[in-house]
Amino acid sequence: MMWGYGSNMGWMMWLWGVLLLVAVRLSGTGRTPERHPEPRQLPGPEAGRTRAQQILDERFARGELSEEEYRERLRVLGEGR
Repeated sequence: MMWGYGSNMGWMMWLWGVLLLVAVRLSGTGRTPERHPEPRQLPGPEAGRTRAQQILDERFARGELSEEEYRERLRVLGEGR
C-alpha cells in the first residue's frame, strides 16, 4: 500500500531535500564565520604625528613631564625633521 502517493513518491523526497537545503542556507546556520578586515583608523588628533611625539603626549598627559620639558622635547623633535 502506498498511502495515496503512488509509485512516484521519489520526486517528493528530492523536493523536500532541496527545500531543506534552501531553508538552511537562508537561515545562515550552515555558513562559516565571515572574516572581517581590521577596522580602519580614523584620522584624529594624533594623525600626522610621529610615534615619538605621541609618546611625549602620553607622558605629558600622565604628568611625567612638566610643560616646559614637554615643549622643549617637542622642539628638539621638530628640528630633527
